[in-house]
Amino acid sequence: MATILVMDYTGDTRQQFDPDDGEQLAWANARFAELTADGYTAAVRRSSGEAALVRALDPAAEETLFYPRLVGG
Repeated sequence: MATILVMDYTGDTRQQFDPDDGEQLAWANARFAELTADGYTAAVRRSSGEAALVRALDPAAEETLFYPRLVGG
């Protein structure tokens, strides 16, 4: 199972999907598009432990993290 992890002001929300299931993968791609359109940044953790920004859903990633834009003032 792969996980979409969305960070926001309430903490985090985790949504799991099976990347081998076409219907669930379509849902995950749509969710990715929705979150990035709303201004979230997407990142995955590489095997080295470093985070890398992604512009499309990587179904092979164990976890995709979405975090909102930071607003300074």
